[in-house]
Amino acid sequence: MVGEIKIEHARKTFVNPDGSSVTALEDVNLTVRPGSFVTFIGPSGCGKTTLLRAIAGLDPADSGAIFLDGEKITQPGVERGYAFQQANLFPWLNIRDNIAFGLKARKEYKEKKDDVAKFIEMTGLQGFENSYPHQVSGGMRQRAALARALVGHPKVLLLDEPLGALDAFTRMNMQDMILSLWKEYNMTMIMVTHDVDEAIYLSDEVVVMSARPAKVEQIIPIDLFRPRRRGQDTFLDYRRKILKILDFAGDIQDVDYYL
Repeated sequence: MVGEIKIEHARKTFVNPDGSSVTALEDVNLTVRPGSFVTFIGPSGCGKTTLLRAIAGLDPADSGAIFLDGEKITQPGVERGYAFQQANLFPWLNIRDNIAFGLKARKEYKEKKDDVAKFIEMTGLQGFENSYPHQVSGGMRQRAALARALVGHPKVLLLDEPLGALDAFTRMNMQDMILSLWKEYNMTMIMVTHDVDEAIYLSDEVVVMSARPAKVEQIIPIDLFRPRRRGQDTFLDYRRKILKILDFAGDIQDVDYYL
């Protein structure tokens, strides 16, 4: 099996326009098992997306190293698919051509065009292939973005909170679709989310990140059979545990507003 990600002492600092610096990642160490589904969760702005982009090779770490199957990651590669927070589809291309864009750019479309049709079907976009992004719903645009990331058959799919802008019911349906694709293709998936329930529902492991600069605060294996029920007691136990680590499950504090 392929798709192991190993992160060793990764550090990343950004320089602000005024010359000051912000350290986003500090001594991050983590191994993601091949074929597993892992989510990163933590305070807003802590560095989760920075870590995901470093794995993608979009913003490599300043020091330390990140490896895919033993090879150091230094730049983007087709073996790592990436789905962004926004669908980022090309508005002048229809859904089919958006999904096929990467294959055409790499001159692989002729050999793999059947895959485009397959992923259109698997993501429930059949009948909308000739529509343009502004003509379909936000959920459909995100489905197209996922299909575009998957059509090249990457070893690892990186998901940067792609469901955050969707309504609750669409989001839950998309979660099930993502799990179906993960099971079908047996790839490694790493997802950034702010949603504790989503992390528990999807993951083999939840990686809780500290406040910036991000470190791995705790790794929580989710020992629940799939399909999971969000209302079951063990699910809620995991929820309480993660919220406690994130410091959102303690006593009510004094606040300056009243309901």
